[in-house]
Amino acid sequence: MSLKEGYSSILKEISKALKGKEYAIRWSFAGLLTGGHILLEDLPGTGKTTLSKSFSATVDLSFKRVQCTSDLLPSDILGASIYNSSEGKLYFQKGPIFTDILLADEINRASPRTQSALLESMEERQVTLEGKTYSLSQNFWVIATQNPQESAGTYPLPDAQLDRFALSFSLGYTDLDDEIGILSDHQIDSPINNLKKVISLVDLDNYKSSCKTVFVSDAIKRYIVQIVRKTREHSLITLGASPRAGITIMKIGQALALFDGLNYVAPEHIKEIAEAVLSHRVKIDSQAFYGGENSNDIIKQILMDTPAP
Repeated sequence: MSLKEGYSSILKEISKALKGKEYAIRWSFAGLLTGGHILLEDLPGTGKTTLSKSFSATVDLSFKRVQCTSDLLPSDILGASIYNSSEGKLYFQKGPIFTDILLADEINRASPRTQSALLESMEERQVTLEGKTYSLSQNFWVIATQNPQESAGTYPLPDAQLDRFALSFSLGYTDLDDEIGILSDHQIDSPINNLKKVISLVDLDNYKSSCKTVFVSDAIKRYIVQIVRKTREHSLITLGASPRAGITIMKIGQALALFDGLNYVAPEHIKEIAEAVLSHRVKIDSQAFYGGENSNDIIKQILMDTPAP
């Protein structure tokens, strides 16, 4: 099964549980294939948990969820050594981070100390505890959520943490017809309980390898770099995107190209994903921010001002 066919199967199956959010499924699957973690910023009840659970249900991957709170400790995520009194030995009890898909719900409610515990795992896919290094799954993938409307009792994610997320976007509310359909689907049972696995681990490994072979022309690379560099030069931005952002745009673009049945990255793929890759990585001048400016609008303007090849 080609990646285009696999993507179509994933889209069809997950859409049974998450209606009207094709772009979210498309971008999330691209993130999974390229090792890019996802940050979902949205109101409660819009489908954030459903999205993450659906990928575990349709791809042969394990899933664990962590509800982040202010008293959550790093050991609650990573694990800790437990003393077995009957044997007189210490055993390492693995935490929920030892999974394929980790849902970190309301991540901004966790303390900075706990948030920092995720840094090594998100970047290196390993955990170091008490001088020992433990490897995580090669498919380790974090989907984190936060509520942008509620700030009481929260800790803003540091820049280093934000830069680890490949994509950040919102799901938003569905339109009228889709919301009526959601009510019908949940009348008897949650549709997520009836989703079928359509992608095997072998398929997943092959898809990941295929993404790396997609051709990216020098003109496209220059286009990506020009967009990224303009975030550092913009008068309203105090902190621009790093080179990692450009790498992410390129990799996500390669996956999107295969979804569309192409073996090369087109300018349209860059335009499609740039806002979701860059908006959470840049910082707006405080005066401009309180004057109504936001990073999404600035990125859109940068795309309009940058000629495509």
